[in-house]
Amino acid sequence: MSPASGAGRAEQELVRLCHSGLDLPALRTGVLRSLRRIMPVDAAFFATADPETLLFTSGYSEEPLAAATALFLDNEFRDADVNKFTTLATASTHVSSLDAATRGDRWSSGRYRDIMRPAGLGDELRVALTTGGDCWGFLCLHRTDHPLGFSPVEAALVARVGPHIAHALRQTVLLHGPAPAADDLRPGVLVLAEDLTVVAATPEADALLAQLEPARHLPLPTAVYAVAAALSRDSAAPTTRVHAASGRWLALHASRLDGAGAGRVAVVVEPCAPRATVAIRLAAYGLSRREAEVARLVLRGSSTRAICAALHISPHTVQDHLKNVFDKLGVRSRRDLVGLMLGG
Repeated sequence: MSPASGAGRAEQELVRLCHSGLDLPALRTGVLRSLRRIMPVDAAFFATADPETLLFTSGYSEEPLAAATALFLDNEFRDADVNKFTTLATASTHVSSLDAATRGDRWSSGRYRDIMRPAGLGDELRVALTTGGDCWGFLCLHRTDHPLGFSPVEAALVARVGPHIAHALRQTVLLHGPAPAADDLRPGVLVLAEDLTVVAATPEADALLAQLEPARHLPLPTAVYAVAAALSRDSAAPTTRVHAASGRWLALHASRLDGAGAGRVAVVVEPCAPRATVAIRLAAYGLSRREAEVARLVLRGSSTRAICAALHISPHTVQDHLKNVFDKLGVRSRRDLVGLMLGG
């Protein structure tokens, strides 16, 4: 078997893996193993993201990246550099290498100068994992510091499999059963110093964050650092929603403290009400934009006539969209849709 046919078979196996309903840890392991059968990869970073805010909701880093996670987060949210993940997520092309973005001048990238080269790394290949217009995560592949980086052929392959990986990440949102009752859970608060070290935390925050995937070499989950670091980038207080392994959704909000705590960051962690996650869960089922609009109006109690007026479509078109919504969500009526999405 030629190398080309072997790579083609490995690519097909990777696509099949992405459509086999794996949970996140198994998916991550399988994707990285498959990619390494196709191309040399010396280290990798794999993150999930909130498709509305594009903030990391979890992150997995291999060595030597894991030891520099805090520096990478700082670069991503605070420093000017090429190939920012959020830029790739909204660009027409979702894949780019460091060498391509800098036209071979790696030293023009602060990420290369200050983080990657000291760790013995050279070129990187970044991809925003998008499908259906939504970004569900990010992947960054690294090679040791060598003049030869990732080729256009390798970038094209990652571009082909990226939507399949995104589909698999989207499916992981739907794997858990109904979330446990949150009646006994209260919001918690973390206070972080300017360098994002922990100053104080309430017991409620500790209890909620214990449900999230821990980050290697860091005392808190990746989502906490992402939402706090994003304060430097966003004018409004950043927010992200994270799907915990328990099936419960948590919301994290960051804001700066004034007065005696000036310079510090407060992160509020709280259970999400079902309505707060309707948009992301509808997107996880693969609804089109129009189908999601119809579904949200149904969840608000709108009649067919009201939906027609709001969206300027005919009753027949409303029913067509509703049929697609019911099929994709596995329900048979409006009542079932409300029960699935709002617990009613």
